[in-house]
Amino acid sequence: MIYVMSDIHGEYEKYLAMLEKIRFSQEDTIFVLGDAVDRGKEPMKVLKDMARRENVYFLKGNHEGMASCVLRRLNVEITEENAEGHLDGETMMAIMEWLSNGGGTTMKEFRALPPEEKEDILDYIDDAPLYEIVDVGEKTFVLVHAGLGNFAPGKKLREYSFDEIACMRPDYERQYFDDPSIYIVCGHTPTLAVTGKAEIYHSHNNILIDCGAAFSGRLACLCLDTMEEFYVE
Repeated sequence: MIYVMSDIHGEYEKYLAMLEKIRFSQEDTIFVLGDAVDRGKEPMKVLKDMARRENVYFLKGNHEGMASCVLRRLNVEITEENAEGHLDGETMMAIMEWLSNGGGTTMKEFRALPPEEKEDILDYIDDAPLYEIVDVGEKTFVLVHAGLGNFAPGKKLREYSFDEIACMRPDYERQYFDDPSIYIVCGHTPTLAVTGKAEIYHSHNNILIDCGAAFSGRLACLCLDTMEEFYVE
């Protein structure tokens, strides 16, 4: 079976409970559509578990973008040559923005890692793609973190910027592709903010699967083969 999850946000226990609930096995595949880090208390455990599983495919979200930007700048040896400009104004602004968006738990866990694990984690984040296209039966699923910002017919997925795919919120009431067999699956925006419900939202071939696991909602998972929905409180 092929599954999708998104916006785990450091909720490691909920993540493990979901894998158990769907009886995730070596024969299955799961795509995690970004924002595995920040907010929740164990983001490094989530990343490390995903990284060790060959059948878990991780896409980059806006929170991974913020985390990598800051941690790459901080994870350097301080020398006489770089000491003065190490924490410049731009870096301080990036740190403040990240921390204001729940980055404190990620920074705390990252700082406790051995040096080699820090590099492995940063490489894992930086190597994560922005999108995947998955064919299941007669359906095609475009997997992204936030959506297709600044959408234009004929615009190739590789032409979309990080901000357009990982940050910009789309119009969920718009069908973006004329072909009714093409679906966009994304996270980023909690369904609580769209419908007031912590459940997967389907509209105009848009499937929104962030059900607010790190807030007052639930962690959601969707099976693309059967369209069955799974939830963990």
